[in-house]
Amino acid sequence: MRPVTAIDRRMTWSSAIEEWSVYLAAAGAPASTRALRVYHLTRLAGDVGRTPRAVSFDVLVTWLAGHDWAPNTRRSYRSSLRSFYGWAMATGLVAESPAHLLPPVRIPRARPRPAPEAAYRLALSTSDDRARLAIMLAGMCGLRRGEIAQARREDLEPDLIGLALRVAGKGGHVRLVPVPDALVEMIHACPDGWLFPSVHGGHLTPHHLGKIVSFHLPGDLTTHTLRHRCATVAYAATRDLRAVQELLGHAKPETTAAYTAVPDGAVRKAMQHAAA
Repeated sequence: MRPVTAIDRRMTWSSAIEEWSVYLAAAGAPASTRALRVYHLTRLAGDVGRTPRAVSFDVLVTWLAGHDWAPNTRRSYRSSLRSFYGWAMATGLVAESPAHLLPPVRIPRARPRPAPEAAYRLALSTSDDRARLAIMLAGMCGLRRGEIAQARREDLEPDLIGLALRVAGKGGHVRLVPVPDALVEMIHACPDGWLFPSVHGGHLTPHHLGKIVSFHLPGDLTTHTLRHRCATVAYAATRDLRAVQELLGHAKPETTAAYTAVPDGAVRKAMQHAAA
């Protein structure tokens, strides 16, 4: 039996995925993104029963078509496949990418879903200090649950006007989020370090933080609907989509538009002007 070569090892899924994950890390991809991409390819590997080199375009199309995924999930899988096989082609693992011509996934336009004001105010009045701080960071400042979970007292710093929280968002992008005085007082009252420490060390996981917030909200409202609430109220007051985009840390204004519900009566008012 001939010895196993480096090329043979790279032809296995486990070795290829491991090398690709290192490549993603070198490109600066966050750990959460790498974990998701690796999960996608590991799932493909377990389903197709063939080496990365033996996977064809038709195999990928059939595999994607065989799952009843939401459009956003399907798009995420497609992105992972294209990334992996783009890397595999560049490194010589495959001669050409079978994922290059995968059909684009259309995402239906989402409607904003802000938490109702009554639900938000009730949550503030019935929660303890820890939950109230998280609710305010989501509902007033528009932070994601992962951003809230990783916030530190030391992240509060002065900007040109007042105080702001330094937030590391998706993709490692850092932004300064203005903080109202009431929230500044609450943060200053916290011990140094994580605002939401875990008993196991470090900070709470985003999932755990989300459960704390959702416990105080009725129905299926979540931290994310509080983020929509922040976007909607901010846009209604300013009509400045770019400012709201910066507040929420979105890369594109189109994403921000999907978070901001048009104020009641605005569409009817627009129609009335057109009908005049």
